[in-house]
Amino acid sequence: MEKAKVYFTDMRVRPNGRNLLDKLAALLEQAGMGKIDFNGRFTAIKIHFGEPGNLSFLRPNFARAVVDEVKKRGGKPFLTDCNTLYVGRRKDALEHLESAYQNGFSPYATGCHIIIGDGLKGTDDVAVPVPNGELVREAKIGRAVMDADIFLSLTHFKGHEMTGFGGALKNIGMGCGSRAGKMEQHCDGKPSVNREKCIGCRACARICAHGAPSFHDGKATIDHAKCVGCGRCIGVCPRDAVEPPMEQQAGLLDRKMAEYALAVVHGRPHFHISIVMDVSPYCDCHPENDAPIVPNVGMFASFDPVALDQACADAVNRQTPLCNSLLGDHGDSHHDHFKNVSPTTNWELQLEHAEKIGLGTRAYELIEI
Repeated sequence: MEKAKVYFTDMRVRPNGRNLLDKLAALLEQAGMGKIDFNGRFTAIKIHFGEPGNLSFLRPNFARAVVDEVKKRGGKPFLTDCNTLYVGRRKDALEHLESAYQNGFSPYATGCHIIIGDGLKGTDDVAVPVPNGELVREAKIGRAVMDADIFLSLTHFKGHEMTGFGGALKNIGMGCGSRAGKMEQHCDGKPSVNREKCIGCRACARICAHGAPSFHDGKATIDHAKCVGCGRCIGVCPRDAVEPPMEQQAGLLDRKMAEYALAVVHGRPHFHISIVMDVSPYCDCHPENDAPIVPNVGMFASFDPVALDQACADAVNRQTPLCNSLLGDHGDSHHDHFKNVSPTTNWELQLEHAEKIGLGTRAYELIEI
């Protein structure tokens, strides 16, 4: 396969020269985003709005720069993300929007509206076929994400405790999965009920199409012989009593995530931007963030999300670890910054599988502007 082109610009600016947002706009132009026909077309820009308390997420200013470039070309952009599987401040659309606004992502700051991709309770999804899928036949993707004509990802590249790093593939695959889709990626099993939290409201029974929930002593239980693992009961439970299992064979999460990412982008125009700054050791889903593990690197863009992630990972691994960071504490025994921070992970699995199923290539040509 021919090498993919990945475009790069660093974070350096001079007084009275171009600022970082100008450099981002120039990066998008040079990388060829303008080759996409945006005129009159709905454009989903997938971004992580940051869990409140975490301060390493991308500033809304970066989103505004991308939005302006889409609008300049006649597009109809909106920012989007899907609700979280875990209990936090982004598990339903109302809290998710409030969190986004709290972190500065208002329509006035970003120049466009926010649409939570999988609806109010995380149950508004569509089954999307996965071409060449080995683990997932149909991915459960937020409906608004799939309703868009064009898909862009704007990613904060950082470490991750389960996948080594969180890059474009994670932003797309995990981020665009509905709550049921996130459960499918995270586990092999089916949900169960925490009886201490259950109030016997029967919301799970009303949403289930298979009669899996039953009630004893006023508390729900789920019959796994009937349950199909759709996860809708998780979304409707008002007390978060329905809990997903998180156990699965090592490496399955990485490969499922790649297959979900392919489902999202297949068959429509797509383009990807990753900003490698404030590289925290763990995901922006945490309500806190540790110190960056390496210096700020720069901004990357490509039509190929696999090559983009590979280029960003390579760039981070070339950096000298920062003192007073988790990476500085752990040392460089693996010669791999992500593995040093999270030794049980293997970030290459997601890229190997993504390349295998035809999402992109790990071979790239880096073009600096």
